[in-house]
Amino acid sequence: MQVKSTYKFARISAFKAREVTRAIQGLPATDALELLRFTPKKAALLVSKTLKSAIANAENNNDLRADMLVVQEAVCGEGPTLKRFQPKARGSAGPIRKRTSHIRIVLTDDIAIERREPAAKTKKPRTKNAVEKPAAPAAETEPSAPVAESKE
Repeated sequence: MQVKSTYKFARISAFKAREVTRAIQGLPATDALELLRFTPKKAALLVSKTLKSAIANAENNNDLRADMLVVQEAVCGEGPTLKRFQPKARGSAGPIRKRTSHIRIVLTDDIAIERREPAAKTKKPRTKNAVEKPAAPAAETEPSAPVAESKE
């Protein structure tokens, strides 16, 4: 069964909010909430409110358990743009576009829950330059020509 929740006219551009909604798509609802909790973006708070609303809708309206829900779809579309003007030099005006967005989250219990594995970290060298320098040529043990010592 699918459960939807929509946050309309959110005061953030859709471009900024899409980055966060892409991150939670396909995750279990509880894991998505944890991910949003530690995401340091304004959009994370707005998407989190929408996800909590969708979970509450599922529990109250359809008697579904929150731990069985998966984020099937998390999309962010553009809303209307408020157009304002700011005075500029020599009597001109510059446009200001205050963008809004509509955040829609669809939860389902039809999809099997699959947890993502954390990506394996590769060790990087701790030097300033990651490129290795070629080894210096070995010093000769015997000088090719004798050096004359000066007597003072």
